[in-house]
Amino acid sequence: MSAKKFVPVMITPFNLKAKVDFDVVSKLVDFYLAAGVKGFFANCLSSEMYSITEDERLELTSHIVKYVNGRVPVVATGSFGLTIEDKAEFTKRIYDTGISAVIQITGHFANIEDSDDILLRNFEKMFKLTGSIPMGMYECPAPYKRIIGPDVFRTLLSANRLVYHKDTSIDLEKVMAKLGILSETKSSLEFYDAHSPNAMYSLQMGAKGMSSISGNFYPELLVWMVNNASDPDKLEEVKWLQSEISRVDPLIHVAYPMSAKYFLQKRGLPVRTISRATALELTPEQKKTLNEIHESFLQWCDRLEIKPVNVHDLMLPKVPLDPAI
Repeated sequence: MSAKKFVPVMITPFNLKAKVDFDVVSKLVDFYLAAGVKGFFANCLSSEMYSITEDERLELTSHIVKYVNGRVPVVATGSFGLTIEDKAEFTKRIYDTGISAVIQITGHFANIEDSDDILLRNFEKMFKLTGSIPMGMYECPAPYKRIIGPDVFRTLLSANRLVYHKDTSIDLEKVMAKLGILSETKSSLEFYDAHSPNAMYSLQMGAKGMSSISGNFYPELLVWMVNNASDPDKLEEVKWLQSEISRVDPLIHVAYPMSAKYFLQKRGLPVRTISRATALELTPEQKKTLNEIHESFLQWCDRLEIKPVNVHDLMLPKVPLDPAI
């Protein structure tokens, strides 16, 4: 069986003028790779993709591809534009940055009130307009979360264009149904669960890996989980870690992605707590909660004998940190 993967949904660091800080993007790539990740999802919701320009989406993705330099695959979202033709055109442009597959947001292919037939028709049109470009699906929460049911999943698979699926259904029965279709059809599509509380269960049911926001806090733990979830000798540790990850998961979602930027600062990364998606600052209570989770993270690593990435080994530049850290 091929190796499982943890693929982080990358955040976007900004400088003091709220421009993309490409030097820090590079350092983030170094950090993720040192943690053992096996791929990157660039230009996603965690990247604040709706708050950066079209040119920035392309420049950011291109920078990541060039810096990663083939060490692991990179995927990125491409379904931007008002019409399917527009989305197809941007898909071609972002694929030209050198990514392995272009991810399509399911909510971009039908309005919230539209039937699955409309979604399927629009995907079929997209496939025709984009040649042989490898694609994936992302049940992104914005503009609204369009969950792909098993029947629609099977139909889309039959086009032989999809190589990647990021699932946000949260529902293990739906996950199991889709994984069953992949097994039955012997599809090579890689299935990634975005919901950290599902990690152990999805991986044991055959998911290729995880792609959750928790990887922007403690990627080492998610790498450990994907590597060990199905190891009978590690079952007790896996169950214990799953309970801990599930316990804090609702807390790290509060004020995200600012919460992740604050946490990465605590870990020593030069990521400023600047976001384009929100103008709000973290409250003292939110910072206190994140400080406590950081303490828990260190304890989890001790128990599982995981060595956290030493960011000082990455030759990171110094930037002024949040004074409350």
